[in-house]
Amino acid sequence: MHPFRAAIEASDVPAAVALCSDDVEFRSPVAFAPYRGRAALTTILSAVIEVFQDFRYVREVGTATDHVLVFRARVGEKELEGADFLHYSADGKVDEFTVMVRPLSAAQALAQEMGAKLAAGGGLRPGVAPSPH
Repeated sequence: MHPFRAAIEASDVPAAVALCSDDVEFRSPVAFAPYRGRAALTTILSAVIEVFQDFRYVREVGTATDHVLVFRARVGEKELEGADFLHYSADGKVDEFTVMVRPLSAAQALAQEMGAKLAAGGGLRPGVAPSPH
């Protein structure tokens, strides 16, 4: 089992983020611009763990520089399928993390729920690291 998968399945956000480079670039399925840095990723993953219900990885595909983790979950009443695309830098850290989900109705539900979670936490804008509190 991939270490990132193990961390996410254990809801261990710090362990998942520790596998990433300091300047990891996260591409959301519902935001145009990427988010950058471990602080932003920590905020996003913490919210995702609350928003996704019945989350489970169902498949892994990997090479030396890339790994794909296919998942299923629910957001409210909407079932979704998705994939986490992880790319590794030369030092073995995840430097790019892209998420894609389907169908559109589930992506819209995800956008709404994540928007509410992130706004409640002070907001998070793509490309901008969250301010320390």
